[in-house]
Amino acid sequence: MPVATLLPFTATPNRKSASPTSFRLTEKFILLLVFSAFITLCFGAIFFLPDSSKLLSGVFFHSSAVETNTRTGPDSSDPGSALNEERVLAKIRKDHEKALLEAKDTLQKRPDEIKQDIINEKEKVAKESMGQGGKDDNNLPIVEYHRPPGATGHEPLDPETKDRRAKIKEMMKHAWGNYRRYAWGSNELRPISKQGHSSNLFGSIKGATIVDALDTLHIMEMFEEFDAATDWVEKNLDFNVNAEVSVFEVNIRFVGGLLSAYYLSGKEVRIIRKLPVVFSHATSAPCASVSLFGIGRNWPWASGGSSILAEYGTLHLEFMHLSKLSGNPEFAQKVMNIRKVLNRLDKPQGLYPNYLNPNSGQWGQHHVSVGGLGDSFYEYLLKAWLMSDKTDEEGKRMYYDALQAIETNLIRKSSGGLTYIAEWKGGLLEHKMGHLTCFAGGMIALGADGAPSEKTGHQMEQAAEIARTCHESYARTALKLGPEAFRFDGGVEAIATRQNEKYFILRPEVIETYLYMWRFTHDPKYREWGWEAVQALEQHCKVEGGYSGVRDVYASTPNHDDVQQSFYLAETLKYLYLLFSDDDHLPFDHWVFNTEAHPLPVILKDKTDIPNEVE
Repeated sequence: MPVATLLPFTATPNRKSASPTSFRLTEKFILLLVFSAFITLCFGAIFFLPDSSKLLSGVFFHSSAVETNTRTGPDSSDPGSALNEERVLAKIRKDHEKALLEAKDTLQKRPDEIKQDIINEKEKVAKESMGQGGKDDNNLPIVEYHRPPGATGHEPLDPETKDRRAKIKEMMKHAWGNYRRYAWGSNELRPISKQGHSSNLFGSIKGATIVDALDTLHIMEMFEEFDAATDWVEKNLDFNVNAEVSVFEVNIRFVGGLLSAYYLSGKEVRIIRKLPVVFSHATSAPCASVSLFGIGRNWPWASGGSSILAEYGTLHLEFMHLSKLSGNPEFAQKVMNIRKVLNRLDKPQGLYPNYLNPNSGQWGQHHVSVGGLGDSFYEYLLKAWLMSDKTDEEGKRMYYDALQAIETNLIRKSSGGLTYIAEWKGGLLEHKMGHLTCFAGGMIALGADGAPSEKTGHQMEQAAEIARTCHESYARTALKLGPEAFRFDGGVEAIATRQNEKYFILRPEVIETYLYMWRFTHDPKYREWGWEAVQALEQHCKVEGGYSGVRDVYASTPNHDDVQQSFYLAETLKYLYLLFSDDDHLPFDHWVFNTEAHPLPVILKDKTDIPNEVE
């Protein structure tokens, strides 16, 4: 089925004006919602568990009998409830078998037949989203746009801070200008080869850097560049691709980026109110990658094809906003259902393993990490609570419970006094911390104010200690850039000992923690540490054609990997710019950043009817 074209930006209000404008949500934002519908249906049954009626009970269906069983626990002896569960399971099995048969039929078609199916489905979707005669049926919601506070900021008064922020804007111009010159429309830039680059994360979807950079361009007031980017989005962004894409990456970069660009700029977003039923071929298992026809699969390397915690746990922020804008509660319901599944599972030592087998309903390999594979799940629990105007008590409770388990089982202090977050493998600790894990300093600082009063100061101290450790991982390299992972064993501390952990790919997580620590403490060392990173990026990563990662941060001279990652523009440069901006620019009490640093506004409790929990 087609995933229509994403987000037209048409009417352009005065960027400096806060006066509300109204827009009608119509056909073209079918892109964002149709693609997101694809994800919701990929996750539709959340986990197809034929052998685990306990987990299915009350998660996918809302009959009173099932709800009662959910509240009384899995051992309810109500015969009516048991009969209902059997019917539910029978229906899921039947739907699953039907989906598999349809998927097989699709795969047997010739390419020209598949192409015609795409055209037919696009026409069908367009007709269903319009009234008789192809005109607006007036049933689409009218959403009044109010620019959230702090979408634009003021120049810092301090001359040095002002100059440093201007330098970071200059870096963005260099990165963006070379992408536009050499790789326009490609996903990413090869700055040394001066050509486009694409990984298999996006399938045949194009323009990752454009969408990822939209909000950074607007935040830095690069409005001509922002207009050129939004024009490309309207005319060229296309999800009609018959190729596998990463659900996680497309959600955080494309869906998050487009939502953020709308909230910052107020440019009109067209959206359909009633989502058509598409991707009918979607499987009912949660999947890491999905293809055009909804045929989902997990990564074969992931503990026997398990689902990955960070991937299925990192949809909440974007999907709640999709429900808010579209008036369709299905998006919110799906992400709340994921929580219900996780709540029913026993967690070893209170920890969430990175792998969950969708067939057995049990955890896969007991590997726990606050870095890769697990990181943004914890981040989204906290941020779901903050984004809900602190009404999502379930998200809050899950976050603080998880944080306590992390502190007890994973957080350790080296003999040299450095606090780090180890990885847990079947009860044994691996004394390694990844660059990705360094985001946790900022996360813990962000959540400290909501912790029980006796723990607030303790959590801020933990956050500061993690920030120091991550700074040391930079300071102890030749290039003053942090490695992908660093270890605390064999007599070393905060140093990478394996060659495949010594690379730096322009990652943002350490800068992210500096920003949060600066906002909450105003300790000048965090700006100084950020400026050290700026100088290292300029000296070792800047090349004529943009910015490149390096293969070994301990080498005396950089060996470039020739990739300018889209997240360098979306995250690293944005966090640096905000580090040298005043606190009223995207203030944390009004904005929540998704895991790709795309700011989304807090959903005020008197402005939405989206439920905090799905009963």
